Formats: sequence, C-alpha cells, structure tokens
Amino acid sequence: MPEITTDHLDKKQVQLLSEMCILIDENDSKIGADSKKNCHLNSNIDKGLLHRAFSVFIFNSEEKLLLQQRSDAKITFPGCFTNTCCSHPLHTDSELEEKEAIGVRRAAQRRLEAELGIPMAQVTPDEMTYLTRIHYKAQSDGVWGEHEIDYILFMQKDVELNPDPNEIKSHCYVSKEELKEMLKKAKKEEVQITPWFSLIAETFLFTWWDNLHDLKQFMDHNKIHRM
Repeated sequence: MPEITTDHLDKKQVQLLSEMCILIDENDSKIGADSKKNCHLNSNIDKGLLHRAFSVFIFNSEEKLLLQQRSDAKITFPGCFTNTCCSHPLHTDSELEEKEAIGVRRAAQRRLEAELGIPMAQVTPDEMTYLTRIHYKAQSDGVWGEHEIDYILFMQKDVELNPDPNEIKSHCYVSKEELKEMLKKAKKEEVQITPWFSLIAETFLFTWWDNLHDLKQFMDHNKIHRM
C-alpha cells in the first residue's frame, strides 16, 4: 500500500494524529492502543480497527443545543456541522478509567476546553450525563474515515465560549425546529452534517431533548446501539 502523505494537511491537525487512541473490540473491551492516524485510515477501518470515542451535547438554559462547524483544517469531515464536541479519550491512565465512564468524561472536559475554549471548571465530569453508546462507521473521503463506539454525553448549562479557529469554523445554538430545518437542508446537500450527528439526530436526539430534565430513563450502559 502506498505511504499516506500528510504534507498537504494542516500542521497542527497533523500533530494530533500522533495521539494514542484506545483500541476496543465490538463489545467496547480494551484491546490495545494505536495512533489517531492509524485509527482513521480507511485501509485499517476496513480490517476492523475500532476505537473508543464520545459525543457531547451541551444545551443552554433556553434548551437550545450548541452546534459547531468543524474547521476546514480538520482531516475528517472538514466544514461539517455537528454536535457540541466529538473526540476520543486517549490511552492514558486517567482517560482509560472505565468506572461510570469517568475516563471518557474527563476526555470530554479536556476537549471542550481545547476546541471551544470552555473553562474546565464549567464542564466538570460529574455534570455530564452518560446516556448510552453507539457503534458506527463512516468514510470522510477515500483515505480517512471513522469507526467508533461513541459514548453519548449530555449536559445543560450556560457556558463561556472562546473557540479555537483551528478546530472550529463557526458555532451556534439551535432550537429543535432550527435543527430540523438544518437536517432537511442537509438532505438536499445545502449544508453538510457529520454522519454520526445525522444518525443520532434521526434516531434518539429529539426524544432525549424532550426529556432534558428526566434523562435517567434513557440511561442504558449495557446496550451498544449498532448504527
């Protein structure tokens, strides 16, 4: 197979490709570690390489959802709109810890600060509700893609934002109706939405959103939803 070159890609994003993700089997059991680069190459995904990830959904006091538009520098799904924050826990002691998904929630806190500039004190792990997990696979282009078991984290709070332009092109808060309009536009290819956000929005999101103050009924830490 030819060597994958990254010379044409954003330097800061390329540096992040050396981070070590948590490799898992289809039941989300740890089986090792590999670089972010290797985890996101379609050639490896096609062989079954799977890693742990998370998707955060932050709602403000008006019950509007914070969306981000991924920067054009991003290696996978550049310029696409998505939920508040999507990333990976790293293969480190603190983010490998599995009890009550604390490692994943710590990773979410870290990335919310890195991407959106939210002070870590405003997004503590104990304020995040871990709902469930989804397993999905999607190609970004001929070289790069995603294959993840994604922990869904919800939080309702008004937060301070100072986004990193290398990570985020734009951000906005949307109502349910505004998101439904955006999803319709995405179907007509008038706007681009990440595949994982589209999958979640078309299945569980609006039911969860209707019950922000009673999410316990939807917490399912045993089942992994295969999308």
